[in-house]
Amino acid sequence: MLSRGILSYRPPALGLSHMVSSGNHFASLAGYEILNMGGNAVDAGVASGLAINVTQPHRTSIAGVAPILVYIKNENRVVSISGLGRWPRGADREHFVKTFGGIPDGMARCVVPAAFDAWITALERFGTMSFEQVVGPSLKLAKKGFPISRELHASINDGKLQVNRWPYDGEVFSNGGRLLKYPEPLVQKDLARVLTNMIEVEQSATIKGRAGAIRAVREYFYKGEIAEKMVDLSDKEGGFLTLQDMADFSVTIEEPEKGTYNGHTLYSSGFWCQGPTLINVMNILENFDLKALGHNSPDYIHALIESFKLAYSDRHYFFGDPDFIDVPGQGILSKSYALERKGLFDWQKAWPEMPPMGDPWKHQVGYGRTDVSIPREKKGTTEPDTSYTCVVDKWGNAFSATPSDGIGPTPMIPGLGMIVSGRGTQTWLDRDHPSRLEPWKRPRLTPNPAMVFKNGKLSMPFGTPGGDMQVQGMVQMFLNMVEFGMDPQQAVEEPRVGSWSHPDSFWPHKYEPGLLELEGRITQDVAGELVNRGHKLRWLSEWGYRASGLCGIFLDEESGVLIGGADPRADSNAVGR
Repeated sequence: MLSRGILSYRPPALGLSHMVSSGNHFASLAGYEILNMGGNAVDAGVASGLAINVTQPHRTSIAGVAPILVYIKNENRVVSISGLGRWPRGADREHFVKTFGGIPDGMARCVVPAAFDAWITALERFGTMSFEQVVGPSLKLAKKGFPISRELHASINDGKLQVNRWPYDGEVFSNGGRLLKYPEPLVQKDLARVLTNMIEVEQSATIKGRAGAIRAVREYFYKGEIAEKMVDLSDKEGGFLTLQDMADFSVTIEEPEKGTYNGHTLYSSGFWCQGPTLINVMNILENFDLKALGHNSPDYIHALIESFKLAYSDRHYFFGDPDFIDVPGQGILSKSYALERKGLFDWQKAWPEMPPMGDPWKHQVGYGRTDVSIPREKKGTTEPDTSYTCVVDKWGNAFSATPSDGIGPTPMIPGLGMIVSGRGTQTWLDRDHPSRLEPWKRPRLTPNPAMVFKNGKLSMPFGTPGGDMQVQGMVQMFLNMVEFGMDPQQAVEEPRVGSWSHPDSFWPHKYEPGLLELEGRITQDVAGELVNRGHKLRWLSEWGYRASGLCGIFLDEESGVLIGGADPRADSNAVGR
């Protein structure tokens, strides 16, 4: 790849053998340690993901969510691991409407934990090491502690921890009776005890073989002491989680969604998350000569934002748990539908709201019908969380995962040092919404790992935190590389833009029609032209927090060199050799 444009503020990570890029320095080192021990990309990815759960409790939890993509080189195959929990069977939409009037903080919003099952499933099916080996770096971090980042310090001290409501949370993040200060070390003795117990469970089950011993650790989590403590707090706090829900749950291994863009193949997780929006957006943008428009020019930004609006309209009206609703996925991801939607595009006029619903049903075999109410403008807040990790090993395997669910709105479980996934907050209470609350249904998830291939060969795993900005940030990173010749580090550092002209995925589903956010490095001349086209602007700082944490590992086809990018807007870090 040719390196063009400005030099990056950070140099890209370079390597010839293997690499990790993740949302946290210690997590990248954890994955790197496993690679140096001879582990493959999945071993290292799980190690890195577990370390993120330890070092970024404000963004993720071992009992949260963790959708995963895995590329198995010797099979030339990409698989998706769902990594998303289900609403307890006792949860009822009408109860939330009448009792809470929404989706409140606390255990009531909790779904069955999925992250741990996702890590274990990936390790058992596609890894080579034991649980004890891959959890080793995380156990050290929990037991001996690590210096907290400014970002974690801010999250601990911003008032969202609700230590008055849930005193145990305060105990975990305190030193001598006061909340931790930057850069004091955070020691998580209860979490360390849990991880130690898991290792002992595996050791006692070695007679079952590697896979059986790993599976015994999973059973301990979902059917043993851990499940009991989670359900106990849920009962006390008015939640719906039961031991039967825990015992019956499992993630799924499935085929990913697949699309193309100008000779590149993109993979995402399924329609139970927003991942397919990435493919949908790229199908629309493929109809423009983006390079000719000029990077971050008024025409380029206008094309991006209007395409985001079209794709996010499809997300709002059609995405939901495919186990419960009929999703016209074939139609949504078809080139013909993208071309039809592009017909709503106007170079001189921005859509003042989310564009109307399309009809993807007619672009696939098997026609259906979708009736969803048009959303209204709504105020509210967005809960920042989520992290990311990706790995490429020396054999050419790859791992891409987007763990999430941090402290604050959901209480930590006393004695466990972790929260239960509060992902129920990404559910709707409208009767006609495709992601409305139903027992045992999965909420529509924002975390969405991705992979790119070119000429049938792995090109890049990549992803980011950022809620509804995730796909938008990923699109801009990808285009910075593919259309404008940037390396991954340059691509993640370029100023970004984002549309909020759609209902936010988090309750109460804030909706700000026509809103366009710009990082402060976008020029005033460009902004003025966008205003002339009808965009409502809101400025971020020069390095805004939206979609912060973009990470990726690019495999240069010509040289065979691994090039890693890690977003300086967050604690992201890439390391390789």
